Amino acid sequence: MPDYNSHSLKADEFINHEEILETLKFADEHKDDFTLIDDILEKARPKKVGNGWHCEGLSHKEASVLLACEEPNRVQKMFEIAEEIKQAFYGNRIVLFAPLYLSNYCINGCLYCPYHAKNRHIPRKKLTQEEIKAEVIALQDMGHKRLAIEAGEDPVNNPIEYILESIKTIYSINHKNGAIRRVNVNIAATTVENYKKLHEAGIGTYILFQETYNRAGYEKLHPTGPKHDYAYHTEAMDRAMEGGIDDVGLGVLFGLESYRYEFAGLLMHAEHLEAVHGVGPHTISVPRVKHADDIDPNVFDNSIPDEMFEKIIACIRLAVPYTGMIISTREGEKVREKALRLGISQISGGSRTSVGGYTEKERPHDTEQFDVSDQRTLDEVVRWLMEKDHIPSFCTACYRAGRTGDRFMSLCKSGQISNCCHPNALMTLTEYLVDYASEKTRKIGYQMIEKELKNIPKENVRKIAEENIEAIKNSNKRDFRF
Repeated sequence: MPDYNSHSLKADEFINHEEILETLKFADEHKDDFTLIDDILEKARPKKVGNGWHCEGLSHKEASVLLACEEPNRVQKMFEIAEEIKQAFYGNRIVLFAPLYLSNYCINGCLYCPYHAKNRHIPRKKLTQEEIKAEVIALQDMGHKRLAIEAGEDPVNNPIEYILESIKTIYSINHKNGAIRRVNVNIAATTVENYKKLHEAGIGTYILFQETYNRAGYEKLHPTGPKHDYAYHTEAMDRAMEGGIDDVGLGVLFGLESYRYEFAGLLMHAEHLEAVHGVGPHTISVPRVKHADDIDPNVFDNSIPDEMFEKIIACIRLAVPYTGMIISTREGEKVREKALRLGISQISGGSRTSVGGYTEKERPHDTEQFDVSDQRTLDEVVRWLMEKDHIPSFCTACYRAGRTGDRFMSLCKSGQISNCCHPNALMTLTEYLVDYASEKTRKIGYQMIEKELKNIPKENVRKIAEENIEAIKNSNKRDFRF
């Protein structure tokens, strides 16, 4: 077996099976070592430094000890520190986005996905550029500014040229006061050359879920198709960064394999990116296996209860304090509410996981990738967030100001992110309220903005934000940003 090496570019070395097994053994041996656990918790706690905050983060081994610990008071302390970290770096802002499914043609045989090549029940569909325009206008009419495009892996039906043309189409559409300001991309692992093309197309974050870090399990779950190549898939983020994409998003599909194994592997991947590229993942997503056409989640015997899922989210936040964390509409309102406090900073809203779903009056189910648990409209989600004292944010300023990769992380780590993100969130929320919100949501929103403007620390920034908000309310001027 190869040795563990976080600086290696070989998948079996930076995600090392023996290292994970040793980590899980160490966690089992020390899960009741409360002196060690208290030391780890203290290490994770955010420390005030000047006008900002500093977090040391945790190693995969330290975080795995916390995940294994079952002592109620210590678990409660994990949750409390996770909330402290979330508040220190992301405040009460929650970024909103929507997935846009371009095509469900796929040549892979993934056993957990209804798009797998052998599924004859699901209708295959690929959006034309005109259909993409219609979908984007429907999303703009909802109020969305940020999309994550999704497509199955099929070099004939979904070549990189189709993805690039679709991105160009999405960016070209300005409908009323609407515009998609940032397109994130979730497509199959590809070449450095193709990642360069995506970077040149102006994408935001490149997202690729590992599904599982257990190589043996991975190869069984992906029996056919190019995704069967574990190393090629796992090393994709290194190729993306070589291609110029400095914001990448990790994730595993919890429920496929042992959650403790996946947790350790996920953190090792984050450590690898930091070690090799000097910047960790921009985002970490935490999807769970859900029911879908031809897919029964009960077939996978590694499902995790809500309480453990919440603990995983808290421990990721302790281990990787500066990364954004994403939870999708796979999860229902109750789980999402708790997760927001424990570390989640981005959520989807009003999502449809079917190809062409946004132009349909009724939610279509025939081409869904998974069942949507949270079926509320975007307006309902925005209002709910504000009622829970979260600021819904449609901000994309950092991408367009070049604050990506290590530049974003330095801003976040210095604690200066609030000087940009807080007023930007309020200005983009104002845009939503003026252009798209229901009367009830608008009323709650204006009250929140008036209150939150007072929390902008710099007087000159606050004054400019107030002026911009008034301009948004009283004219068609949009897209102010710090």
